[in-house]
Parts: sequence; C-alpha cells; structure tokens
Amino acid sequence: MNIKPIKTDGDYQSALREIEGLMAAEYDTPDGDRLDVLVTLVEAWERKNFPMDLPNPVEAIKFEMERNGLTINDLKPIIGRSNRVYEILSNKRPLTLRMIYNLHFKLGIPAESLIRQDSIS
Repeated sequence: MNIKPIKTDGDYQSALREIEGLMAAEYDTPDGDRLDVLVTLVEAWERKNFPMDLPNPVEAIKFEMERNGLTINDLKPIIGRSNRVYEILSNKRPLTLRMIYNLHFKLGIPAESLIRQDSIS
C-alpha cells in the first residue's frame, strides 16, 4: 500500500478520486484498508483546511425546533416559563448551565454548540 500524506490541494483531489473508486471495497480487504486510510487522511486534511464553526446556541436551538416541529410550549419544561424561552431565543438572556444540560440531554443538541463563553451565566 503506497499512500502518502495529503500536503496540497492536488493531493486532496487525487485522494477524493481514489476514494470514489474504492467506495464498493469490502471491509478487511486490501482495497478496504486502503479506503479506510485514505478517508482518515482526507478527514484530517478537511479538519485543518475547512474548519466548520459550530452554530451559536440560539441557532442550534432554533434548528432543533424546526427539525422536530417544536414550539415555545415544548421548550418550557426544558428552559422555563415562556417569557424565559422568548428571552433566550432573542439573545436577551444567556443560557444557564441547567438549561444547557436540559437542552443537551432532552433534545440531543450537542453540548459543544451550547457551551460558549457568551452563553453561560
């Protein structure tokens, strides 16, 4: 297996083309192993060169609301009274640690999206 690190955009594009050709490779075969190594290299390149910022907490909450068809009333057991929910969603009040915990465990919002210096009081 002759695989080299991805150092340039050309290396990256070449690895993507090779991955595309190996997508049907069986697990635990030489081609499957090659695919696994190439995917790992591409993921590392993408993390370094195309970092994705996490959404801010309010964007994450609104996304989950839209995705799951939730209303303000659905958030009341998680955040508090409806006026508190409105304050959170309009960025007038930061999330408390209890709210972050509830949003993470009850709605499955990644904690990394909810925990920000400007979101904790």
